[in-house]
Amino acid sequence: MTNTTTQTNRRASDYIIPAAIALLCATAAYAGADNTFDPALTKFTDFLEGSGGKIITVLSLAAGLIGLASGRFSLGQIAVPVGVGIGVGTGVPIVTSVVTAVI
Repeated sequence: MTNTTTQTNRRASDYIIPAAIALLCATAAYAGADNTFDPALTKFTDFLEGSGGKIITVLSLAAGLIGLASGRFSLGQIAVPVGVGIGVGTGVPIVTSVVTAVI
């Protein structure tokens, strides 16, 4: 019985000691005013909110219509293009504002 207790304590210390050291040595990570990826973010956001988002939505709708024309009906063929359109149209500003608010 004592041998099992010793092994359990040894295993616990194998995890607790490194975790305590990491916790004591960790420093806070701050999101600064770094603007390294601002040009890429602006270009990608403009693409999705502009013609790129419309193209993605139309292609998704076309894929759904082709699936309907082939005779295999599923609700996903209608729901996916609608979801893509909503996601592209409103998702980018929501994600951008959430990330800006968190950072």
